[in-house]
Amino acid sequence: MFPDEGGPAAQAAMFSETDPGGLRRGRFLYFPAVPGRVEFAEEVRRVILAERPDVVAVELPVTLEGAYRRALERLPELSVIVYEDGDSEQDAPRAVYIPVEVTDPFVEALRTAAETGAQTAFIDPDTAERPHLDEEYPDTYAVARIGLEKYVAAYRFHKRERSKRVSAFAEGIAWKLQGTDPLARVLVVVSLNLLDAVMEAMEHPQAQPLRRIKRQGVRTLNLHPDCLAEVLTEYPFLQAVYERRRSGALTPDVSGAPIAHRSDGLEVWQAPKLDPRQAAVERAANHDFGGRLCERQHMQFRLLAEAERQYEANTGEKLAHWQRRLWSRYSRNLAFTQRQLMADLFDLTVAARSIADDNFAWELWEMANAYPYQKTATDLITVQISGEEMWVKTKRILLRRRLPRKKARLRPVGLRGRKKETFPGEWEKSRRGRWSICSYPPEDLVIENYGDFLKKKGKSILSEERARTEPFTTSLLDGVDLRETIRNWHEGKLYVRSFQKIAGEVGAVVVIFDEDRDDRYHYCITWLGEHQNESDMAFYATDPMSHMVGPGIGRAEYGGFLLSLPPLRMTDIWSDEDYAFARSKPERLLLAALDYSLEKNVVYVAPRPPRSVFRTIAGRLGRKVIYIPIGQLSPVALKKIRVFHVLDGHDRREIAKDYIW
Repeated sequence: MFPDEGGPAAQAAMFSETDPGGLRRGRFLYFPAVPGRVEFAEEVRRVILAERPDVVAVELPVTLEGAYRRALERLPELSVIVYEDGDSEQDAPRAVYIPVEVTDPFVEALRTAAETGAQTAFIDPDTAERPHLDEEYPDTYAVARIGLEKYVAAYRFHKRERSKRVSAFAEGIAWKLQGTDPLARVLVVVSLNLLDAVMEAMEHPQAQPLRRIKRQGVRTLNLHPDCLAEVLTEYPFLQAVYERRRSGALTPDVSGAPIAHRSDGLEVWQAPKLDPRQAAVERAANHDFGGRLCERQHMQFRLLAEAERQYEANTGEKLAHWQRRLWSRYSRNLAFTQRQLMADLFDLTVAARSIADDNFAWELWEMANAYPYQKTATDLITVQISGEEMWVKTKRILLRRRLPRKKARLRPVGLRGRKKETFPGEWEKSRRGRWSICSYPPEDLVIENYGDFLKKKGKSILSEERARTEPFTTSLLDGVDLRETIRNWHEGKLYVRSFQKIAGEVGAVVVIFDEDRDDRYHYCITWLGEHQNESDMAFYATDPMSHMVGPGIGRAEYGGFLLSLPPLRMTDIWSDEDYAFARSKPERLLLAALDYSLEKNVVYVAPRPPRSVFRTIAGRLGRKVIYIPIGQLSPVALKKIRVFHVLDGHDRREIAKDYIW
């Protein structure tokens, strides 16, 4: 029998006066949710804490209740529920998985109900395929802007055609609700596209539907940390920040500042050193989201900032302000093409690759995959799932989303994976010392080729300086000067060019990326060429051993370098007293280039030309400095040669290709 819900006075006593969107029906309060979305997870938590219902009923399959309970016990570690399914006896069994996420409103409803002491009920009858899962919803970010009530009202205003399968499914849910305690106040968390169908079915008594009593082979598995970004509805970084803010007790300082000693003798201790991903989550969790646990647009900006931090640490490159603005505009436009307000992780990664490079796209993807709570060693089997498909033993498992989307939520192609340490500091412990270092040969070839290019460019500049143009008389000389001919077309004359022969070759090349005014580049080394075609090299750079990318393999960034042929002649220029009067590291490199060059010309590439005194020094040595502004060179080519690697032994060259990217 359908339970009596009592009169108006009893109903008012059961719930508070708030009734969002007119969704209260006697002792039942309906909360429509979009599965998997953080905005609805936060809203359902707020409603449960405000209303304090006796029962929280969620639209989850009754046959999976045990698996869900097990997964809830593990939170914030994420799990995946796996079971076999088939529509008929003729169908081959297929495996289906359902990720249990902290930002899923159904999961959040169960967690918050446990905190308030409310009973929980699983009301999905598990009759067959859920006919409503292929529904597309408006972008849920609108909830943060216009509020939950207006979002739900706008969705309900546009009626959808309802199939018989949807009505039968809603009747099965209504039957479960009608069987709850008649005196209990019930909060019903149901999918938004089922809301009207369930509310209509609740107007009449329902019969018990034909349904599954039990599913065989239901398993709860642990998700591998590396696959989270591919299989979760919300990207892991957002979920980690939501979980961190939900649990409270935020870390006030994760900057890792050194210990400060106060004048009164007390010491101010720094916060514990955290893993870079965990520190990023802590920084984002301490951000102000305008009173919300998590705000999607702010989270995207925090994700960009943390990815940029790692990008700068790994490559030495920084994003310009126009690149950040372009990233926001491009990702927004990508979202608009999918009729969404905010871009998803796939679009954010595509935009990052477009406005910067693959390395920045990789850093953004890796940061989005940051979820410090996830571990590989647990009491459950750990599985690594692909976004397209996954395999458990020999069975194929098809991806089944609670919120299907037309656009793919897959890892972008073209991004090369990188090996990682099995434990923090593993590669640092494999170092052997400073005195057995060597370079990585493929990078040597690149920088030698670029040095040859700069030598040719230097000679062409000298040729341009000594070229003269004159009207054609008896000889075409070195060719027609089209520019000058067109400029003086009104004279009716043909102009030709004459190039004078350049005496001498280019003997040394100096490239200055950064003049190091803030004393950032402490690693000053002089390297000797290993064969007759490899230059002696002196450079100043960041310390490669402070950024290990493999066992005994350090990554560094040039501040400036000098190339000089033939090899095996250069001593340590950084301790040479002949260059002691140099005011800076670039000047020391230039002095050494003038000193060691066997040819008349020396190419100097830098943001600014050298001081005028170097013309005098060069003249006394019989040399000439050819200055090339660094802005005239390709930034893409400069980026390729600026980052290099130092190996702490020749045997490391055999494995370096697996770690250098």
